[in-house]
Order: sequence, then C-alpha cells, then structure tokens
Amino acid sequence: MRFQHPDGSVVHLAYCTNVHPAETLDGVLAQLRDYCEPVRRRLDRARLGIGLWLARDAARTLVADAGARRTLREALERHGLEVVTLNGFPYRGFGGERVKYAVYTPDWTSRERLDHTADLAGLLAELLPGDEPEGTISTLPLAWRTPFTPQDQERALAHLTELAGRLDALAERTGRSIRLALEPEPGCIVETTGQAAEVLTAPGAPPSSRVGVCLDTCHLATAFEDPDRAIAGLTARGVPVVKAQLSAALHAEHPGEPAVRAALADFAEPRFLHQTRERAPGGVLGHDDLDIALFGPEPLPGRDPWRVHLHIPLHARPHPPLTSTLPHLTQALTRLVGGERALTRHLEVETYTWQVLPPALRPRTPEGLADGIAAELSLARDLLTGLGLKELS
Repeated sequence: MRFQHPDGSVVHLAYCTNVHPAETLDGVLAQLRDYCEPVRRRLDRARLGIGLWLARDAARTLVADAGARRTLREALERHGLEVVTLNGFPYRGFGGERVKYAVYTPDWTSRERLDHTADLAGLLAELLPGDEPEGTISTLPLAWRTPFTPQDQERALAHLTELAGRLDALAERTGRSIRLALEPEPGCIVETTGQAAEVLTAPGAPPSSRVGVCLDTCHLATAFEDPDRAIAGLTARGVPVVKAQLSAALHAEHPGEPAVRAALADFAEPRFLHQTRERAPGGVLGHDDLDIALFGPEPLPGRDPWRVHLHIPLHARPHPPLTSTLPHLTQALTRLVGGERALTRHLEVETYTWQVLPPALRPRTPEGLADGIAAELSLARDLLTGLGLKELS
C-alpha cells in the first residue's frame, strides 16, 4: 500500500511474511498464493506491499537460478504484490517448534551473515517495482549480548562496512539503492536506540548512507524508550531511520497482582523468546523470557509496570487486566511521518506471533489469519491517513 506524504514523498506500508513459515522457494510461492493475495483482496487493493522474508535456503535457490527469480517476480505480479523491503533478521528455522535464542545466529561476526545479507540485497534490487529505486533490509542488531568481546564488535563493524561497499557496487551496477537497518532488540548488543547511535557513529562504523536503524515499535516500547526522545536522539546523531516496523508489545500495569500474573502466564510459550522488562525507579530491570520473569529463581519484583516482547496484533486487545502498547506505536508513527517531512518511507506491520497467542486471540484457520492481517493493515492505514497522508491507488 502506498501513501503520499505532504512533503511529496511516497511512503510504503507492507506486512512482513515471516508470520508464514516457509524455508524454500516453493513455500514462499505458496504463501503468496494462500495468504498474501487473500489479504490484498480483503483490503480491496489492486496492489499490496509485503515485507518478504527469504530464509537462507530460499535465498540460495534464487541467487543460483535466474529462472527461479523470474518465477518469483511473475508470482508477485500475478498476485498483485510488490516488495520494497525484506526482513533479513531470521536466517533460517523461524517457523520451527523452538526458535528462542537460535534466531540470533549467525550474527554479524560471521561471514555467513554478511554473505546472506549481500545475497538478499541483490535479490531485492531485482524485485523492486520499476518506479521504486530504493529498497531496505532489516537485520539483527549485531548479536545477542553474550558472549561478545571488543574484538567481536570490531569484526562485526568490519563486516557491515564491507557490506556497505557491496551495496555501493550494487547501486552502480543496477541503479537500485539498497540500505540496511539494524533493529535494536531487548537482550541484544544493540538493545536501545541510544546504543544503536553509539555503534553506528563509532570508529570503523559503516557510512550512514548505507546503514541505519530499523525502529521496531514493540522493541522500543519493551525497553521503555520514549518515542519522541528516541527518534530525536537518532536524528541528532545523524543516524537515519531506514525502516520502521509497526508492532505492539504486551503491557501489564500491575504485574504483582495475582490476576495479572495469571493473565501474563497465558502468554508464556515455548517457541519464541519474550524478553520482559520492568520499569523500576532505579532503572529498567529484565529477564530474557516471560516464564523466567514470572517463575524463575529470581523473578522480577512486579512492583512496577512490565512490558513483554510479544507482538500483539495491532487491532486486537488483550483481555483486561493486560493491554497493548498501541498508543506507544501511534506516538512513534506520528514522529516518523506526522511532521513536515517523512523521516522514513518504509513501514512494515510485523506480527509474527499469531500462532503462539492464547486461544482467544489465535486464528483457527488460514482464512482467520488473513482476516487478522488485513485488520492490522486497515488500522495502520487509518493511522496514516489520520496523520495527513493520502492513500494512493
């Protein structure tokens, strides 16, 4: 979906396909048919943007086979879909029964991550619509926090700088500019926007023309970062918001109460990591997962509000006494595209947790999932038009 900002630029809204487990090209083609086109039809749009996730095996197939790339482009066209952004964070296995810490490997200390991301950039340059010269790729924020030495950071930044050089060469060869976006996430080396600014302005960091930040509003909220201050801080340091992911975290105002703890326990599940933070008077406390925060040997105190890295569908409402951080998302979106100029042009709804939600929120059929994704995009569309953007046909 495309919108015209008052500054004249085109802002793209997509939804991320990492909600659909697909490790191979055949799986990707099936999800375009079975989910992406039905979502587009529910929105009654001639064209729908998707933030495509290409796992390592699917990417390798496409890089090696021009016929496979042609097949993918033809499928996108046939189903009325377009791609301006890729989610390059998960490498493989994102639809597995237990993902947890595995999603952070390989990290930016490895050439596997570098080469995979370079492959994604080359593929995106071919997939971009003919009238769109710029694409974006979101990626993990260097690595999980441990173990990570100064030498590891030096190696990771060297890999990012090498990638920036490859992106420059790709732009010269194709006329398509691809930018990378580090996605701050709780528990990672780059957990906050302030840490992102430190890393991306450090000696040896890649140029800001190629590498910036992907602002995930669930992660931002989980870290208890104020959107206005966070975005202003990035701007002041010259770090661009290359891409934003529109997502909502789980919020508990009174996590010490038995009824609230029981409600939170319904969201603890074995597939994904759900980093949990408590905004205490002395700073933000945290654990790597919700079940540890609730039932671990040293649980969080529960005297102050909690936020949980668990992407809640934008249009949905957890049953009281829990809420989502949708107002936090709205504040961030207002700062990003509600001013005189758009601070980013690529927006992506990224709720990959549909199938691990409590039964009351979980879709029971493929049709139910398509309904839910369409409802999320409808809400995002309303937020954008409410900020003065004009939806384009």
